[in-house]
Amino acid sequence: MSLHALLTAGYEIGTGRTVPTIAAVLGLISVVVAGRAFSRRAAAGSRRAAAAALVLGSIGAIVGGIHAVNAAGGLGTGNGLAGAVAALALGVLGAALAGLALTRGRRRAPNGQSV
Repeated sequence: MSLHALLTAGYEIGTGRTVPTIAAVLGLISVVVAGRAFSRRAAAGSRRAAAAALVLGSIGAIVGGIHAVNAAGGLGTGNGLAGAVAALALGVLGAALAGLALTRGRRRAPNGQSV
């Protein structure tokens, strides 16, 4: 057996792990973008960034939830259940932060400035 075969044995990634991993990455991107949009005060692209984070977070949460429901077996079986749970959690967190960032940008003070 070659050295390459020994080092890569058991580390092939199939669709069972690829789909939830991509969904978790989308959820993580959503959290980062929404956090940055939430921390900015009425910046030029903060509403657009928050809207993009809302879409990415929703996609990550939906795909993660669907994969978690359909995953056969438990954690550690190679079906991607851990990635699906992470995608679901990160997607929900990113969408919630994005929603807060969008509603925060909509509020206005009586004098017309952002609150």
